[in-house]
Amino acid sequence: MDHIARYEEWLAAAELTADERARLIAMTEEEKKESFWAPLEFGTAGMRGIIDLGVNRMNRFTVGRATKGLADYVCSLGEDAKKRGVVIARDTRRKSDEFAVLTAKILAANGIRVYLFEDVRPVPMCSFAIRKLGAEAGVMITASHNPKVYNGYKVYGADGAQMSPESTDKVVEFIDKTPYFGIKMLDADFTAESIKGLDNVEVAPFVTVIGEFVDREYFAAVESLGLSPDAVKGFGGKVKIVYTPVHGTGYMPVTKVLAHMGISVTVVPEQAKPDTEFSTVRVPNPEEADTLALGVKLADEIGSDVVIGTDPDADRMGVAIRDDKGKFVLLNGNQIGSLMTEYILRRRKESGTLPGNGAIVKTIVTTELARKIADSYGVTTFDVLTGFKYIGEKIKEWETSGEYVYLFGFEESYGSLAGTHARDKDAVAAAMIFAEMICYYDSVHASLWTVLQELYKKFGFFAERSASVAFGGVDGMDKMRGIMKKLRETEFDAICGTRVEATSDLVAGVKRYVDGREEPTGLPATNALKLHLAGGDWICARPSGTEPKLKFYAAASAPCGACAEGRAQEYLAFMKKFAE
Repeated sequence: MDHIARYEEWLAAAELTADERARLIAMTEEEKKESFWAPLEFGTAGMRGIIDLGVNRMNRFTVGRATKGLADYVCSLGEDAKKRGVVIARDTRRKSDEFAVLTAKILAANGIRVYLFEDVRPVPMCSFAIRKLGAEAGVMITASHNPKVYNGYKVYGADGAQMSPESTDKVVEFIDKTPYFGIKMLDADFTAESIKGLDNVEVAPFVTVIGEFVDREYFAAVESLGLSPDAVKGFGGKVKIVYTPVHGTGYMPVTKVLAHMGISVTVVPEQAKPDTEFSTVRVPNPEEADTLALGVKLADEIGSDVVIGTDPDADRMGVAIRDDKGKFVLLNGNQIGSLMTEYILRRRKESGTLPGNGAIVKTIVTTELARKIADSYGVTTFDVLTGFKYIGEKIKEWETSGEYVYLFGFEESYGSLAGTHARDKDAVAAAMIFAEMICYYDSVHASLWTVLQELYKKFGFFAERSASVAFGGVDGMDKMRGIMKKLRETEFDAICGTRVEATSDLVAGVKRYVDGREEPTGLPATNALKLHLAGGDWICARPSGTEPKLKFYAAASAPCGACAEGRAQEYLAFMKKFAE
């Protein structure tokens, strides 16, 4: 079926409201093509797209179809899976409340127990609730840090991690058999507004609203991760930390955890309340300097040295700190993760709780500085594919085997997990650890900037750079496939004067050295290519798993910061030419 036929089918649907039909009629030919050329892809990260009508957009019909597919999958697992149920959480985006209630009513109509949060909650609390309640699955309505016109539908398995590829494939089989219209829903009149403030209350058959009783246990789990209680007691009330939830779900959990621990925090007032339009920022992404600009302004006014920000679903944390000249600088995800790795391992060693079989986990595009730090403490580092579910898999593996003790995991894209209470990125726990870390370094008269520079002096300067090239439109995916094919067919001898020593093709699962040797990567198959350069430098290219973008990564290390930065930028510029 072509996009015009799909469009006509939707236009004729009896379930459309007058406004929805008017929107379809008003679409330009280009909008029809973009909205109906192909269904939104449903993968291990769920689905994500622009909010509008059409099979390639996020709307009540695409969400309903995905939910019916998930419901059929849960039902296929048997009555026990239906009784275990599905946890549903949502962020502060446009239509998140509508999509969450819709999801609950469709699951309940299929006899599946639903645990619906009474108000907005972040990703880690959804993951925690799945594990706490023994649910079979979970749904998080969110588009993370994407622009306001996006929303998404993220699905979790029983372990609280994003659903496995095998289970996702089965869900997709059911989705593919499901029409967009005529999906049965529970006939109940509860709304996102009517359930606010409820806790452990059944508001309709199979639908239980959850709130405070789950929150309390989550907060206790996060606070138990603390490593420096004496420093917090002595300096928690004296530190000046500025925090912004960027209109998202982080406000309640972050402020409650820090307040209970006795750590002083000042919230950016303009960004404290939920706002579907994220009206104070260009994009709700704390990785961006302008997103933290109001926080930096407030920090200058009150004399703070640190600004912490979380994205709308509070699974990623951005940080700005003062350098040695007193100027605020934005840390990247690799620097944040490295500082947290050093702190966690340092405090574990000082307190005598560092296990002999301790391990950290990072992704294949995350800084090698973390490995250097871990090595210095006798801790093993494991590399996994991008996607936090792979870090979650390592936790699950070691809980069963006992071979290693998980200490920390992070990725360059600003996500991390301290502890094993959840199986996805947790910016609430990250904010707590970071705030505690400030108290600790204050107690030993050190600044975060100084600590970071000491790591560079000890292990060398590491610079990592990345860039995303967007490929919108009907032929976007074909263009990305063509570029990846060209990269695989190119024989690289040297890049910007640095010798290429090996190439890892993650589709084939093979690392090929220039001398002809081959060895398995030991990683699951995925569409990525990594070039290993002399001196430990590397370059990687991969299509995004959640957006129509091709991502390039480049990393370099050197005795001086400018040298490492310059070389990483050169590598990145070289690779970006393939997308021109």
